[in-house]
Amino acid sequence: MTEDVPENITLDGEGCHPMFRDAPSTVEFNKLRKRLLRHMRQAMDDFAMIKPGTRWLVALSGGKDSYGLLALLLDLKWRGLLPVDLVACNLDQGQPGFPKNILPDYLDRYGIAHRIEYQDTYSVVTDKLTEAQTYCSLCSRLRRGILYRIAREEGCSALVLGHHRDDALETFFMNLFHGGRLASMPGKLLNDEGDLLVLRPLVYAAEEDLAKFATHMEFPIIPCNLCGSQDGLQRNAMKMMLSDIEKRMPGRKDTMIRALANARPSHLLDKKLFDFAGLSAPVS
Repeated sequence: MTEDVPENITLDGEGCHPMFRDAPSTVEFNKLRKRLLRHMRQAMDDFAMIKPGTRWLVALSGGKDSYGLLALLLDLKWRGLLPVDLVACNLDQGQPGFPKNILPDYLDRYGIAHRIEYQDTYSVVTDKLTEAQTYCSLCSRLRRGILYRIAREEGCSALVLGHHRDDALETFFMNLFHGGRLASMPGKLLNDEGDLLVLRPLVYAAEEDLAKFATHMEFPIIPCNLCGSQDGLQRNAMKMMLSDIEKRMPGRKDTMIRALANARPSHLLDKKLFDFAGLSAPVS
């Protein structure tokens, strides 16, 4: 079990990464920060993410989740708890009105190593799909391929993404309802080419906590004008369903995420995972 953030390490503005210089010193914020760090360290431990001396490419979209991911990784690194090199990367996808200066200025202000890449995937997606179709799947595939290329060029062994607990649960129910399979977002994945890891250190973290963290940290959020502006997406429906369940039965999301780590193949129906044919009662 991963230990909590050591008590002898302060969470105030002294002796911290520059991103946290102006962070609140309230009890509420410190508890939130510790909880997110604890969840991140637990995921790193559970999925054996850390290999000292390696280099990680941290995907930074400008949304609350990726900002939180970067800040918490830098927090751990500053404390000597994450012995890897970090490179933040933003992919400018050519969306109309995208504020090109916000992320470079923010990263430069805090001395964060980064790379800004321009690839007009927006035009590709809008050319191939009608307005009635959802853009997320194609956009995601294009973006992931570009990030893999950048990770290789930067000498990184892993691409680190900001997906959280709620993303994992929404994906599980999308696969269950629409794909006819039991699958979610793993904390650690090897890409199809077999040369890069995909890591999700926030997979245990609640979206609500990351939203509060972003507000406290006053991140300069960049909204998604491509897929986020479309109504009626399957993921939005799953989010609303999970929110309703959590409202009616508080704590269910935490129970669900634990369930994803507690599968019992003998109590499912997948013959590929369990040898039902070889199961027989002893002859008396």
